[in-house]
Amino acid sequence: MDQELMMKLIVEKVMEAMKAEGKPAPSVSAGGRMTAANYPLSEKSADKLQSPTGKKFTDMTKAGLLAGNVTSDDMRISPETLEMQAQVAESVGRGAFANNMRRAAELIAVGDDRLLEIYNALRPYRSTKAELLAIAEELETKYNAKISGGLVREAAAVYEARGRLKKD
Repeated sequence: MDQELMMKLIVEKVMEAMKAEGKPAPSVSAGGRMTAANYPLSEKSADKLQSPTGKKFTDMTKAGLLAGNVTSDDMRISPETLEMQAQVAESVGRGAFANNMRRAAELIAVGDDRLLEIYNALRPYRSTKAELLAIAEELETKYNAKISGGLVREAAAVYEARGRLKKD
């Protein structure tokens, strides 16, 4: 199942649950923010979407791909699109999901190889506290990934309290 279809199904289920609970579903954009009324973004807000390379979503067509005008770099999601998805999630009361979208937006700047290294470093007994704190600092300063850096700092403290750090 592709991500867009999965997101659409999740939002539909959330909207159904809100109706069942008697909560009104947000229906309009407020102050320029995205709401459930803008979902799915690819259909209702396509003019606001663009790739990290600046390619407009509406310009990403099969014909453009075949002509070489659309590359694989153009097909990646942008931090701005993830923020819009986060706003939709918040508008239907799904703050945790919105936070996940924002963390993903932060991590777009981090290369895939480095992300895998960080993932492995976060496994229990793989890193010292100093190594984890260095990763947090890197995320916060090099990539401006403040939320993710904070989570790595939190992991370092929890691993220390639970005895899950690599021995120096």
